Parts: sequence; C-alpha cells; structure tokens
Amino acid sequence: MSLAVLYSRALSGMEAALVTVEVHLANGLPNFTIVGLPETEVKESKDRVRAALQNCQFDFPARRITVNLAPADLPKESGRFDLPIALGILAATGQIPSERLNDYEFAGELALTGELRPIRGALAMTYRAASSGRAFILPQANAAEAALVEEATVYPAQSLLQVAAHLAGREALAPYISQPHRIAPHYPDMREVKGQAQVKRALEIAAAGGHSVLMVGPPGTGKSMLAARFPGILPQMTETEALQSAALQSLDGHFDVAKWKTRPYRSPHHTASGVALVGGGVKVSAICDWRTINATEWSIFATTGGNPCNIS
Repeated sequence: MSLAVLYSRALSGMEAALVTVEVHLANGLPNFTIVGLPETEVKESKDRVRAALQNCQFDFPARRITVNLAPADLPKESGRFDLPIALGILAATGQIPSERLNDYEFAGELALTGELRPIRGALAMTYRAASSGRAFILPQANAAEAALVEEATVYPAQSLLQVAAHLAGREALAPYISQPHRIAPHYPDMREVKGQAQVKRALEIAAAGGHSVLMVGPPGTGKSMLAARFPGILPQMTETEALQSAALQSLDGHFDVAKWKTRPYRSPHHTASGVALVGGGVKVSAICDWRTINATEWSIFATTGGNPCNIS
C-alpha cells in the first residue's frame, strides 16, 4: 500500500479542528514534501521523523514522500504532527497494518530517539476528539490532562515503538484511568476584608446573579484585594465550565491537573498596556507604518475587530 490516511488535531484559537494526515509514496528521486499550510516547526518534522524511524530500526523509504495535512486552508503549527506522519510512512510502506488507523487520532512530538515529547493543547484536542468516537493516542506526559474528559478514551505512549507495537497487535497500550491528585480550591477569604461594606455587597450580588464587575478607583483603595477574593464567593465550577477553562489554559501548556475546578485568577500589573492585555504575536501583514498607531488605538481596534490600516 502506497497511501495511508490518519487523523490528528490542529489548534485554531480554542478550537481543535480535525486534520486528515495523508501520506503517499511514489516512484522518483527521494524527496520528502509536506503540504497543507504547515508552519516552520511542521516543516522541520521531516528531519525528526526520518531520524526517529531510523533510530527505531524501521526502514525509511528512498522514494518520493508527499504528506498532505487537510484541510489545506487551516494553518498547522507545532510538532504534534510528528507521530501521525511517522505512522503514515510506516503504514504506507507496509511495516505496520493500516486497518486500525481509522479507530484513533494521533498527536505527539518525536525526539530523534523515537521518544514522545509532550505537546500543547492536549485537553482541547481530546475534548473535540471524544465527540468523533475515536480514541486518542498521545504522549504519556499529557495523559493525565487529556483523561479529564470523561467520554474520551486515552492511550498514553512513551515512544514510537510502543505505538507501532499497539497497532500491529503485538503489545497493546493500556487505556489511561484518570486518578488525578486534586487539591481543594483555596481562595483568599472575603472575611479578611475590613470595611468596604458597599463593595462587598456589590460583589455578592454579582456572584449570585452571574454579572460582570468593573471596579474603578485610585491606587490603594482595595480593588485588587477584593478582586482576588471574588472567586472565593462564586459557586463551584461545573464539569463543563472546568473543561472549558482547563482547555483554554492547556493551549499554552500552563494547565495544572492538581488545580482542576479551581477558578482562574489573573492580576496584571497596573502599568500593562492595552496591547499586553489583549495579547500580541498576531500573524498579519500590513502595508502601513505600525508606528503611526499608538497602543490605545490598537487595543480598541483589536478588541472590536476593526482594521486601523489595510491589513491583509
């Protein structure tokens, strides 16, 4: 068989879109091409995959290899596609059977030795994969996080060899049983605040009714102190709320399983600019001078979806 099809996930904001990994082998001069809008780290997977296959004593085909990551208009980033690409090459060359590939989704970054390294957004990907009816194979380090989705079936693996042996039916991977060591949520106590009766009353009403709160005042009046204690009077997070919050934190790899169902709290410095609060690193190309837009103007446009200059 010269064609193999596998499934993985790409992160697009909070969404984990399904990605079909197609690996095709053809005659011709040896070449390794990855198409489907890959970022630099995905293009570099060619060298990681080649070294990992060779160090695991698999045959790397001296043929024309084409890897397509569909849909083609969705950007693909990070090394999460190393594992499905390597398995696709093994399946296309007949080194592992391809009958069971449709039952799983794969994600994992490969070391040159074939070991699997952790990835970002494992919880967000598993949360979406559970609705597809497929199990998820991912690195051992991400198993506890991904298994928080009760409907998901998670198979942790430490290396490419373990995954290949599982698909070949020689040594099955054991599903991960979630037994997280959870710490009871601890928040600063509102009873520690002396005075501020009107503000505390307003926070209690907002917590009971699910309202937003905006506190305005000069430094030193207790805004940050009260805000830090506000999560302590909110109701306990539901499973859905906890999953959504954890999936968001998982996107940058900062989620801690021990803080499951703990309401997140952020305290940015009072000198933080609008750009710092909204977040930078947006990949856009512009034909105007960015220095003509000050931080306040850009933060307004960023939050309202405006286009201060002709951005394409």
